[in-house]
Amino acid sequence: MTGEPIIHRFPREHAGAFVNAYLVETGSGVVAVDSLLTVSESRAMRAGLEELRKPLLAVLLTHSHPDHYGGLTELIGDDDVPVIAPQGVIDTIARDDAAKEEILRPMFGDEWAAKRTFPDTPIEDGESLTFDEATFTVIDLGPSESPHDSPWVLGHEERIVFLGDQIYDHKHCFLADGFHPRWLENIETLRRRFPGDAVFHIGHGGPVGPADWDWQRSYIETFIAAVEAADWSSPESAHTAVVAEMKRFLPTDELLFLMELSIEPVATQLGLATARN
Repeated sequence: MTGEPIIHRFPREHAGAFVNAYLVETGSGVVAVDSLLTVSESRAMRAGLEELRKPLLAVLLTHSHPDHYGGLTELIGDDDVPVIAPQGVIDTIARDDAAKEEILRPMFGDEWAAKRTFPDTPIEDGESLTFDEATFTVIDLGPSESPHDSPWVLGHEERIVFLGDQIYDHKHCFLADGFHPRWLENIETLRRRFPGDAVFHIGHGGPVGPADWDWQRSYIETFIAAVEAADWSSPESAHTAVVAEMKRFLPTDELLFLMELSIEPVATQLGLATARN
């Protein structure tokens, strides 16, 4: 291969949980950006890597949510490669993984990996790594969509970005971690940074472009307003009202469960509801 790196998105066919990870093929190797959620999908991504007949050089993580690191063990296999992320992402994954196990094991059973690999190589905000002709630069956002987010920029012109979950592609969104004010701030920071022809490779759907910042901001603001407007004297009715409002805003069931998982935690954070034990 010569010229620009080639980006391969996985899974090749989407079913169930719509989560993306990427293989970036360089002249002599492959750099992975994130892994997938399930064991089966991660094994299929590993098979896709082997089809390229080039070694895996590194894995870069965009953020700390388990659907993006859970399949690392299957993806990496026996390769001895660094899994790279800012220290905040590394610490958050190590801190929260046991809680994610309690949530995801009942949902996914054996498809949630019993043995999980964590990032092991820290990197500073703005630091770059070059593999053949491909230069990746990390942006350490801190809390945003997840407790710690770290998009990666490919190339010095900053027209190709692995954005993680900073934008969802007209799918319902996860806000349960409660950092929506920071997420909204980061939307504006990233909007100003990238050129108008940038292409964002994202964790759910895509690719998308800068025009989608407006949609993402509207989704977050609509969700928060719906939670605030609901009558929390009846939590069940409040939950139903928020779902109805968000379905009016976005009439699809794609990733609806992520939004529903976010309602009570955000209401509790806003002081509108009491946390359940």
